[in-house]
Amino acid sequence: MGPLLSCENSNRTLVEPRRIVGDFDASGADIERDWVARTACWSHLERALLTHDQVAEHDLPSAVGKAGDPRWTGFSRRYGLNPDQPVQWEVEALDPTELQRLVLAAVAPYIDPSVLSARLAEEERQREQLRGCPGARQLIAVAVASSS
Repeated sequence: MGPLLSCENSNRTLVEPRRIVGDFDASGADIERDWVARTACWSHLERALLTHDQVAEHDLPSAVGKAGDPRWTGFSRRYGLNPDQPVQWEVEALDPTELQRLVLAAVAPYIDPSVLSARLAEEERQREQLRGCPGARQLIAVAVASSS
C-alpha cells in the first residue's frame, strides 16, 4: 500500500528536517516513523519535544498509559520502564513559559529574522488600517488576544 498522503503536485516545502511536538508515550514515539511512511514527503522527522531527556530534566509527572498499546513493550524496554505498568507524559505538563521557550528554541534556526520582522510590521500596518473601520477595535482585540 502506498502513502495515504503525498507531497506530489503540492506546494508543501520539502525542507528537512521537520520538527514535531508531542507527548512522550509508546504511540507518540512512533509518530515520526508513521508520518514518514504515510506521507512520503520527508525522509525523517525530529522530535523537538517531548523527549525522554526533557521528561527527566523537568521532572514531569507521569500519567497512566494506554493499556493494550502494542508498542508499549518495546517502548518500556528502550527506556527502562516497568513493562507491566504503561505510563505516559503529556507535553501540557510543561510549564507554559517553558513550553513556549522550548518550541521557540526548536524553530529559531529556521526563522529569518528580517522576514519575520517584515511580516509583523505588515500585520501592524493592516491593524492600523482596520482601526478606522466601524467595529474594528473589537475584531482587532479578539485577533490579538487569540494570537498571543
